[in-house]
This record gives sequence, C-alpha cells and structure tokens, in this order.
Amino acid sequence: MATETQTHRALYQDVYAEPLVVKNLEIPKATPGSVIVRIAAAGVITYMKNIYNGKRQYPYPTPIIPGSGAVGRVAELGADSTSLKVGDLVLIDPVIRGRDNAADIFLFGVHSGHSDGSRKLMDGEWRHGTFAEFAKIPMENCAPLNEKLLCGSPEEGGLGYSPSDLVDLGRLLVPFGGLRDIELQPGQTVIVAPATGGFGSAAVQVALSMGAKVIAVGRNASKLENLVRQMAPITRPGMLETMMISGSVETDVKNLQKFQPIDAFFDISPYVAADSSHFKAAILSLRHGGRVSLMGGFRTDVPIPHSMIMHANIRLQGTWMCTRAQVTEGIKLVEKGLLRLGGAEPPKEFGLEGWEEAFEYANTTALPTVILP
Repeated sequence: MATETQTHRALYQDVYAEPLVVKNLEIPKATPGSVIVRIAAAGVITYMKNIYNGKRQYPYPTPIIPGSGAVGRVAELGADSTSLKVGDLVLIDPVIRGRDNAADIFLFGVHSGHSDGSRKLMDGEWRHGTFAEFAKIPMENCAPLNEKLLCGSPEEGGLGYSPSDLVDLGRLLVPFGGLRDIELQPGQTVIVAPATGGFGSAAVQVALSMGAKVIAVGRNASKLENLVRQMAPITRPGMLETMMISGSVETDVKNLQKFQPIDAFFDISPYVAADSSHFKAAILSLRHGGRVSLMGGFRTDVPIPHSMIMHANIRLQGTWMCTRAQVTEGIKLVEKGLLRLGGAEPPKEFGLEGWEEAFEYANTTALPTVILP
C-alpha cells in the first residue's frame, strides 16, 4: 500500500444517534473486489446532521464511519483489478448493489436499505463511509476521473476543478438518475419541485444542462430568486421560470398552465411535504403522455389523480439514486463542459474536527460542503 502508517484518522460513531468523534483506526486492507482509496474530499449531504443525530431515523448499524460520496486517490488495489492503478483519481459512488442481486441496494455509511440482502451487506463487508483518511470501497464504485482534463489549468485545456469541486458531481448524479429514467430530452419542459434544496437545485442545474426548460417550484420567494441568480451562468433567457406553491391545488394548476405544454415533473419532496398542493397540481399540469420522476422522501401514501393519469397516459417512474452507467454518463457531461460544477462560490471546506460546523453549514445553506480528512 502507498502509505507509511498503519493507522488513520476517521470520524466515528460508536452508538446510534450519539455524537461523532475523531479516532485513530487501523487502515483497511484491500481484498478481491475492493479498492483502498485515500480520501481527498468527502461530500456533506444537507440533512446529514439529522441522519447521525437520529432525527431522520435512518437504519444503519453501529459502530460506523459516516460519510457518503467522495473523491480520492487509489492507494491499494484488490488482486482482481485490471484497469485501475495506484494514484488514479476516482469518484466514489456510495450506492452499493448486491453483486448477485442488484435489488439489494443501500448507501454505505448512511442507510442500510430496504431488504434483508442490503442489510446483510452493510452489517458486514460494506459498512463504513468516507469521513476518514482512507476508505475501503467496492471496485465497481470507483469511477476513474480524467484528472488532466478535469483538474488541469484552463490555459492548458483543462477545466480547472479541484477535488472539492468534483465532489459535487455526486450530488448532481442523484437527480440525473431520475431525469434520465424519464428520458428528459433537450427542448422539453420539466417541473422541478421543491427546487431550492440541495438535491432540488441540483435537479434544476442538471435539467438545464440537458437542454430542458425548467419550472422551479418552491415556497420561499427569496430562495427561488437566489436559485435564479445561481443558475444565471448556465441559463439562457426563458429557460428557467419559477412558481410559488400556493397551498391550493387549483391555484397551482392555474399558475402552471401558462408554461404548457409541460412534458415532465421531477419530484424530490421531503417527507414533511406529503400534504403539499404542488404534487397533485404538477401531475395535473402535464401534457398527454407526460412523465413523473418520483425521487422524494414521502413516508406515507399520497393521493394521485388516478383518472387523469390513466386517460392521459401519464408514466410514474420511481428512482432511488442512479446506476453505474448513469455515473459514467454524468462524468462525461462534466468532461464535455455541458454540466458545469461550482457556483458563485467554491464548496465550503471543513476538517474532520469541524464536522459539526460542516453539518450545520450544509443544513442551513444547502450549498456544496465537503470534509477534508
């Protein structure tokens, strides 16, 4: 292994919902099918604070090293590696699927999934996340990055990104999976709701990069205005509209009518929005043959306009995260300059000891936030 020490620093939770601590732990060893990655930057999900304090009641085993998507360098390879090399820069995809059953899907370091198989895998081999100096990752979850192109200087034909910039690709890939699953096409119009959170704003950015017109829906006028400012560098006139949620289905439908025809609706609602007027209104506003991407966090059933869905040939498509093929597609969009990373300000960086500040910053701003081990 390309390391000089046998231990590394890691953020650690010994008991579910109790405070995290930084500990010195043994560096994991590469086994067949795995890669040891030296973490350069690890992303902080906007609601991570409420994952590890237990408020979201996400199922995961303890003790655990938290952390999700990240960027790092290959430090050691399993014996069955054929293309990755020590030193390669890679994007770490946190979505793990059972190798003998792809339906066993979970997020290492975050959520143990919804099947006996996914829980078995997280309880055992693939428990720990990326808030550490080193992480053991399934080989197929390490996507090679063209470092010369992505991180090279613009004067030399590069895009000038840092590892912290590249971490945000993981956030963008989540809605990319849902938008690809409903086959969003250039020139089409898509409703994104709610559009001002971490993943909602990512969906707006991805949809615009895919050549679609976006109707960004939210409850907070100032946040919608800020979203428009953030997207200004990648938005052409008339390609990004906004709409306030009124609380009335009828009013929301009326307000959406001026944007018709509307081809698709991307929903990323939190569980607290189960009674929001926007969900039914957006479906009712779709054209014949429209599509709905369901990527939200509803924990209870929500009413849908069944008759309209049936008569208008509306397709409902559920998506959790994205596929390996979509990860590769998303990276290509960035490499081609179609999907731009970074906004008005660079990602906010924190050290391991600053994890509480990092969680709070991400939670209150919904802006890209990273931990540098």
